[in-house]
Amino acid sequence: MPTLLSVNVGMPKDVNWEGRTVHTGVWKYPVHGPAMVRRLNIDGDGQGDTAGHGGEQRAVLVYQIQSYRHWQRHFGRDDLGYGQFGENLTVDGLLDDEVCIGDRYRVGEAEFEVTQPRVTCYRVGLRLGEPELPALLVSHHRPGFYMRVVREGRIQAGDGIVQTRTGPGELSVADTDALLYLPDRDPATLRLALDIPALSPGWQGSFRELLDADEASGADNSPAWSGFRTLQVSEVTPESATVSSIHLTAPDGTRLPAAHAGQYLTLRIPGVGRTAPVRSYSLSSVPDADGYRISVKHEPHGTASSYLTTKLQPGAVLEVAAPRGDFVLAEGTAPVLLVSAGIGLTPVLAMLHELAAQGSDREIWWIHGARGPREHPLAAEAHALLTSLPHAREHLFYSGATPEERRRSHAGAGRLSKDKLTALSVPADAIAYVCGPASFMADMQAALTAAGLDPARIHTELFGALPSINPGLTGQAGRPPHQPSGPPGTGPLVTFARSGISVPFPDSGRDVLELADACDVPARWSCRTGVCHTCATPLLSGDVTYSPLPLEPPPAGEVLICCARPGTDIVLDM
Repeated sequence: MPTLLSVNVGMPKDVNWEGRTVHTGVWKYPVHGPAMVRRLNIDGDGQGDTAGHGGEQRAVLVYQIQSYRHWQRHFGRDDLGYGQFGENLTVDGLLDDEVCIGDRYRVGEAEFEVTQPRVTCYRVGLRLGEPELPALLVSHHRPGFYMRVVREGRIQAGDGIVQTRTGPGELSVADTDALLYLPDRDPATLRLALDIPALSPGWQGSFRELLDADEASGADNSPAWSGFRTLQVSEVTPESATVSSIHLTAPDGTRLPAAHAGQYLTLRIPGVGRTAPVRSYSLSSVPDADGYRISVKHEPHGTASSYLTTKLQPGAVLEVAAPRGDFVLAEGTAPVLLVSAGIGLTPVLAMLHELAAQGSDREIWWIHGARGPREHPLAAEAHALLTSLPHAREHLFYSGATPEERRRSHAGAGRLSKDKLTALSVPADAIAYVCGPASFMADMQAALTAAGLDPARIHTELFGALPSINPGLTGQAGRPPHQPSGPPGTGPLVTFARSGISVPFPDSGRDVLELADACDVPARWSCRTGVCHTCATPLLSGDVTYSPLPLEPPPAGEVLICCARPGTDIVLDM
């Protein structure tokens, strides 16, 4: 019979870490005698980051003594005590490849239900002094799991663990974890996971998005080519004072592989500075025989965008990775809401092109916010597409335009806000695609949910810099990202895409995290699939993304594109 070896609790505290302060509850210690389990916690326990840990669906974290022994062998350590992996219950048995989502267990007076794998984050590595541990928990298939409390009661070390129910579908914790983070996932297994009522809402949402993306793209998400290939600039078209469209074709005139509206390209731009910067830009029209089109905004201090919008000439060549991304238009008959702000219009404009090319008779809402007509690129193009569609509506909001400019453009006054969107009375059965800055998308998601849309039908894509996410870190203000001090390294080139700097890997460096710290880069590895697009290395720590996650540089000469999508953080160009 599986056995409870230890009950571990600990309240959050401030811990010094690499010159910063982390507020964390990962320090757990054994309880002597009975402990009272309640719906949200065990008496005496707490979490420093309630967004990623704790709550009804993650009330209790379980880890197995068998995994302790595995890590003792892996790290060559014999000093691991109960609670050191941040778990509340250290158990003998209940292995991750045997326990299933929805299984129920009685321990002492209490009963529990398994809800999801552990959401690993950097603090478990901090606790053990093994910074690579969060990635290893995924790649070694030993995450541990969370349970909700079905019946409150007292438990203590030595209690037997009795299974009272088997979860529907018999999907193990290890298989569930791999389904989110590892490649070659099976759509049928995704559907199975979504039919398990006990699976936590966060994981259900992630699986639903993956399944929607698979169905929208014909379930073939493999890139059209690996690494980078050379494409030629056929045309550069100014769209406004700050935005230019760049048309890319194959140098030999052959047709480029098809892409999905809403996907993005990752460009390596030679001839800009000492090292070639790498940037990602959404396709702004449906790919056709003439190639790909991206539309780039000139940022005042952006080296790459300045070059692309002011210096790039037809005939130039760029190195381009294959189209990627799961922010794509799903087929169907439901109304479509295309909601954007600023340059965030580019992926939804590509979707509008696709709908127009299909002659769609779906109800289509185009809702966009900008400062004014001079800051609204591609406005005439979008308006013409909408005019060609029989059931299209256009709503514009200008926050800095004159009354006459708003009158000519039929635009509302002020920024596109939650209240303004709610007032439009959008259809509750619509599917929404939202693109813009993080605060804008949060407002739009709240408004659309208030309007009755199912959150699973609201899809988002971030444009612009993300705020750094280091849960529990306090006092994070610091210098803007910069080149590290000392002589430049001679190792592989590392490009921090969000921060806009490229740095040769230093000769004395140990991992990418150390380099990010030296550059004051708010590093965060973030990717919907959780794995490198090329090498399938797990990169993500959970359905809530955390930082830091160390990643050692691969051998020189390899090309990896890790999380190279608009708004995310790091491209490794090796």
